[in-house]
Amino acid sequence: MKKSCVLVLSFLLFVFFCLSLNAYASSKYIILMDTVNIRIGAGTNYDVLKTSGAGTIYYLKGEALIEDASGGCQGGWYEINYNGSSGYVCSEYVNVYDEDVNLDDIEPTTACEIELFEKGFPSSYFVPLCKLKEKHPNWSFEPITTGLDFNTVVAQESKCGKSYIYTSNSYYVDSTCKSAYSSSSPWKPASYGAIQYYIDPRNFFTERYIFMFETLSYVDQLDAVYAPAVTSVIRNAHFYTYHLGIEHDLGEVIKSAGKNIGVSPTFIASRIVQEIGNSDSLYNLYSGVYPGYEGYYNFYNYGVSDSCATTNGTTYCGLSYAKSQGWYGLNAAIEGGVKSINNNYIQAGQYTRYLQKFNVVPKNSNSIYSHQYMTNIQAPMSEGSTAYSSYLSAGAIDSNFTFSIPVYVNMPTYTTLPTSDQDNVGSGAADDNFSDQDVSSSSSSSSLAVQSIITSSGYQYSGNYLLGIELGTTVGELDGNLESVGGSGVVSITNSKGLTASENDVIGTGYQVTIKGSTTSTYTVVIYGDVSGDGKIGALDLLYVQRSILGVESLSGAYLESADSSRDGKVGALDLLVVQRHILNVEIIKQ
Repeated sequence: MKKSCVLVLSFLLFVFFCLSLNAYASSKYIILMDTVNIRIGAGTNYDVLKTSGAGTIYYLKGEALIEDASGGCQGGWYEINYNGSSGYVCSEYVNVYDEDVNLDDIEPTTACEIELFEKGFPSSYFVPLCKLKEKHPNWSFEPITTGLDFNTVVAQESKCGKSYIYTSNSYYVDSTCKSAYSSSSPWKPASYGAIQYYIDPRNFFTERYIFMFETLSYVDQLDAVYAPAVTSVIRNAHFYTYHLGIEHDLGEVIKSAGKNIGVSPTFIASRIVQEIGNSDSLYNLYSGVYPGYEGYYNFYNYGVSDSCATTNGTTYCGLSYAKSQGWYGLNAAIEGGVKSINNNYIQAGQYTRYLQKFNVVPKNSNSIYSHQYMTNIQAPMSEGSTAYSSYLSAGAIDSNFTFSIPVYVNMPTYTTLPTSDQDNVGSGAADDNFSDQDVSSSSSSSSLAVQSIITSSGYQYSGNYLLGIELGTTVGELDGNLESVGGSGVVSITNSKGLTASENDVIGTGYQVTIKGSTTSTYTVVIYGDVSGDGKIGALDLLYVQRSILGVESLSGAYLESADSSRDGKVGALDLLVVQRHILNVEIIKQ
């Protein structure tokens, strides 16, 4: 009798255990497609447990979506297993998969999936690309069937001296590579695990980063879009404001060069910013006034190799190269650089930002894995982000864009940034037997330069001002965008009174943003037209500008910068008109 009771009790405990397990586990898991907040409840009004990056994997506790009463996630929330407890993730930023299903064996069902399948995309590409297609019906995706083994590609790109990353995170660094860069340089040879992540196209199927696969030819349907898009890219760069001050419209020169040669002007603009930067540190290369080289310009850093610059200096290397190429005058200099990129890269089969770093489909088979424009493995992502922001600012994000995306053989189920030295060795294939713990990369709060975090997030900086923030952006949105690049916990935001800002507060002029990258820097937000600092543009801002013009009230710092909505370097009647036209919805002030 006693033995029977024990057996019954054991059976009941087993049943209870199974029921309990079933309540906390699911046969499905999710992969985050962007940086996402994990919350303690199903709503944006709940506190954040953790901010996890793209590629992070969690098991679901239940498959039913939970409605969001706060209105912050229209699609509803998934309950996940977060370190043995519950966490909640907005369904709009995740893909859901069955544990026992091979992502490359999923049968296409929707019209979008069937179209991608017929084009030659593997099914692991279906869900994220179809989400983008649903939101942007005019976008089209074309596969680049490389026929190359994924691990072979990573191994080739991991050869010492071929790929670098701006970081201080040791997990992202190949310590066995004795590179030409000094140990004190933030540029390090990238580890196998880091290269594996940045080569995998699936890690960048988000609205912002998909533009690293944008086809770089001139698109006639975008003709009216290019001018404002180019201006959006370069408007905060010193080389642009310098030439504008002497009545040179670089935006028009860039657009004209792109059209003449058949290359996307937005790409040209973002490439110049990537090479010259927003500051005046390379003034001699773009000013055209350096003694002995008057009228010569080099907007692309051509000729400025490490060996030449170390021996002769950047100015000599850049301008002597420009002179040797006949780059006299702005038109010749801009077009000369574009022709070089077009002839040497785009026409050679490297017709996306991704392919200009990872040359996996060259026309000349001898140049595979070589003949790469840059060694920075994060450059395609950064330039793609800049392009996205420019199109968004120009109101052209729903235009007819074509994205050409590589497909490899034997791709792993997923890839993530390395979290230990173990991720930097071996084949690079991810472990399919993952647990329900967070397997995202650890915070890289000090791995990137602050300026890189800003520009890669789609914003700009000028001196100590943070620019390019769209009107109506919340603290949570700004924080999320910056941390999607810099890592969790690198950003803190205070309002104009110095108090910690709430996640749902609308960003206004005067807010302070502190970013902890390889250094720590604090920037003051400037939103052009928002002179009052309330995050809106209205009659109160008009009054502030008017009182400033009349000398009744003195503006300074970020507020004075915000009042100069026309960007002509002074506050006057033109700024009154710009604000007034915005209020009347005649012409919206571009940030």
